[in-house]
Amino acid sequence: MTVKRKSPTGILGFPTAPFNEKGNIDEQALAANITFLMDSGISSIFIACGSGEFHALNKAEYQKMIEVAVAVTNQQIPVYAGVGGSIAEAVELVSLSADLGVDGYLILPPYLIEGEQDGLYNYYKTILCKSDLNAILYQRDNAVLQPPTLKRLLDEFPQIVGVKDGYGNMELNMELTQTIGNRVEWLNGMPFAEITMPAYKGIGFNSYSSAISNYLPHISQLYFNALLEGNDQLANEIYLDVLLPINHIRKQRKGYAVSLIKAGMNIIGLPVENSVRPPCVPVEKDHFEQLRNIIEKTLEKYPTQKKEVTKS
Repeated sequence: MTVKRKSPTGILGFPTAPFNEKGNIDEQALAANITFLMDSGISSIFIACGSGEFHALNKAEYQKMIEVAVAVTNQQIPVYAGVGGSIAEAVELVSLSADLGVDGYLILPPYLIEGEQDGLYNYYKTILCKSDLNAILYQRDNAVLQPPTLKRLLDEFPQIVGVKDGYGNMELNMELTQTIGNRVEWLNGMPFAEITMPAYKGIGFNSYSSAISNYLPHISQLYFNALLEGNDQLANEIYLDVLLPINHIRKQRKGYAVSLIKAGMNIIGLPVENSVRPPCVPVEKDHFEQLRNIIEKTLEKYPTQKKEVTKS
């Protein structure tokens, strides 16, 4: 368990919640998912978050997912757990995940209610007071902190090491990064973050959560390196050949942000079925075949290469 006040950087791994034929968490498939991400050089594991269907897990399943992640990573890379929902549930999950040995947590939006800034401040404060583990705040949906509120939290809680943006207000992001600077790591958490990373990188976001790393990790790394190195031609080619076509499929149905990941994993041979819990829907046959075609063409043009990747 780390006490270092530093957020994971680079490409962040978000495993899925694989289910077996009985609809229960498939521990072996989850372990394979995490191992695959680690072998690809991912910097960290964020378990039981959005891609892990946090919204659909019961407490026992949540605990099991964290136990598998902590065991498989074996302190080689940091593990962050998703916490959120109702304030009572969030506080309970912070204590549970800390007891299970995570390195930190990602605070997801509160359940349903859109609060005032004072309400959001108190929501985060209540959670942060329960643990001094590293914490990352998530800007999205009904939880968007304005500069004064975020600065207040940062002044009071040194364990806040990162801010993840899934909201997409670039004017707000620009103000935050320019006034707060490197006090925290700025993480791009937009749906299919690779799509928007060129814009985010330009204002100080140097890390992102990658859904396609669950099935095309070398593409995410190749693309990320191209952005870092200023190789605009390669970045644009990958964008047009791979990212944009996959994103077109993702936008066909609500919930594909989760289920399309599992479909991609299934296509490349990982033991994960195209199965999600309501209200998400599984990927339809036509879309599944479209994704298969994109993946096959991608692997042909951009073959997998074994490469050491620096972990943060």
